[in-house]
Amino acid sequence: MYQEKRHKLIAFFCVAIVLIGGYFTYTHSGKNKMPEVKQIDTTPTTQTVAVNVPIKIPAKPTPPPLPLGTDQFVVSLAATSDDVSGKLLDGEYIKDASAFTTLIGAKVIAPGAYKISKDMTPAQLLQVLRGKPYMKWIVIPPGLRKEEIAALLAPALGWTKKQTTEWITKDTITKPEYIEGVYAPDTYLIPVGEKPVDVTTRLISKFNEGFAPYLPQFTAKNIKWTTALTLASIVQREAANVSDMPLISGILWNRLNQNMMLGVDATLQYIRGNKGAGWWAPITVADKQTDSPYNTYKHTSLPPHPIANPSLQAIDAVLNPTKTDCLYYIHDKNHITHCAATYEEHQVNIQKYLISPAN
Repeated sequence: MYQEKRHKLIAFFCVAIVLIGGYFTYTHSGKNKMPEVKQIDTTPTTQTVAVNVPIKIPAKPTPPPLPLGTDQFVVSLAATSDDVSGKLLDGEYIKDASAFTTLIGAKVIAPGAYKISKDMTPAQLLQVLRGKPYMKWIVIPPGLRKEEIAALLAPALGWTKKQTTEWITKDTITKPEYIEGVYAPDTYLIPVGEKPVDVTTRLISKFNEGFAPYLPQFTAKNIKWTTALTLASIVQREAANVSDMPLISGILWNRLNQNMMLGVDATLQYIRGNKGAGWWAPITVADKQTDSPYNTYKHTSLPPHPIANPSLQAIDAVLNPTKTDCLYYIHDKNHITHCAATYEEHQVNIQKYLISPAN
């Protein structure tokens, strides 16, 4: 009985061993391998959303830099577009003057000096000529005092208020004889960057150039050049026109030679200055009472220095005055000069030509 149970137990274990072996053989064989369970990706997917991004517009291509301007090109004060084009053609900067005039259009080229080059295209030339000139024309008419000259120079050359004031009060008084009268009236082409003190030198140099031929002639007549210049400045202000300058000079020389007072309004206008009505506004009765060496109604001599900057014509008139007996003069409404040898004749002229002139 016991043996029988023992044999059954041994058989059970054998079967179990066979079954377990088969199981492991099945699970580890390559063919009978259990399929892998794929892991599902539960990460949320990112959805692409359209965003309104500004569209980049391609930038305009940068124009090539201008060739270096090596040549001075001067546009005169009265130059037209045709004149500018013609001058460029003559200088071989362009090949077609008519085309360049069309390119210029209605806009006028500002007078002055520019830096251009033959390497420039017509469009580049026009770009330069429509810019700011590096030299500007400045016209100084005869008979201005230096404050008036400064008013022309300052805006054209870009002077500050301080520079303008210093030009009047410092740069133009380096010598007593340079206070007034030596800033020659003329048409100048001046670099915009030129220092105010150098502009002073420029104007004085121009005066010296024009006055040089007269200097030995005044010396030969024993007339100091400063005296001649002061009288010329008065002639400039008192004459109605250039043709009358020799006559006015002759009359004023007569007064000086007879130790008379010159009695001219221009000297009073100079010392009075600009009181709001301009530098050369008509004088008043009160002006004639001014206690000043410039008051030629009270003093017989010339004023201390010139009262304006005269032209060469006025200087020539002082050197070559008209010979006359006249001591007095007036200008009628038509700017015609009438002179008289006596005060009585002078009063008649006043009545005839100023108070009750004939129509």
